[in-house]
Amino acid sequence: MLNPCVAHRGASGLAPENTMAAFREAMRFPFVQWIELDVQLSKDGIPVVIHDDTLRRTARTSGKVNDYTAEQLGKLDAGSWFDKAFSGEGIPTLEQVMLETIGRCRLNIELKTYSGRYPGIEKKVVELLNKHSLQHDSVITSFDREALRIVRSLTADVRTGLILDASPWTLVQDLKQLGATLLSIGYTHVSNQLLEQLQGAGVAVMAWTVNDAPMMKRLGSMDPNLMICTNYPDRFQQAATAGKEQ
Repeated sequence: MLNPCVAHRGASGLAPENTMAAFREAMRFPFVQWIELDVQLSKDGIPVVIHDDTLRRTARTSGKVNDYTAEQLGKLDAGSWFDKAFSGEGIPTLEQVMLETIGRCRLNIELKTYSGRYPGIEKKVVELLNKHSLQHDSVITSFDREALRIVRSLTADVRTGLILDASPWTLVQDLKQLGATLLSIGYTHVSNQLLEQLQGAGVAVMAWTVNDAPMMKRLGSMDPNLMICTNYPDRFQQAATAGKEQ
């Protein structure tokens, strides 16, 4: 199994999600080609890396992400909920992650914006990609189709990807209209027919979130180009090497 491995929110099964610890842990595995992460805007309009729009689950703090500045978010404890060993892990900015991963891992940047929740987030992320010359080496994804349309209106250089947990019959047409060349899809919807259809349309596919080694192996056998997104790069390694010792 030689499929591309994507570390979901970093190695989030081994370290607290969307923290520098999780991203560094992911990069310990040489086969991890991509890191998937979530981006929202702070009170002062800076792209920051966190999944939820509230701070309760991972930072044990009241309020929403955009109630705090990026500096304040960076000083919160977003690691202790996972394990006390990660006490003090703050919420990083997207730029901090870029500087840490550049030249080592490509970034799959999910915009956590719906119905215009974070006006201007698309432009800010595109500007950061251009600033660090990552526009050809990253992908911006979202469930929000309008966000993808905005990205495409801003630049033709950055790849975009639609996130779905479904497989509508209009899928290829939808992706073409959005100018998206990646489909990020819940793994239960992946089939040989879907992969053949999207391959013919020039669309790459990422299956999320696959944490079971046998399932990784089964999906990998469908198509060596299928990107497998997982919280556990160590399990991906197990799936990739299973049977080689025999």
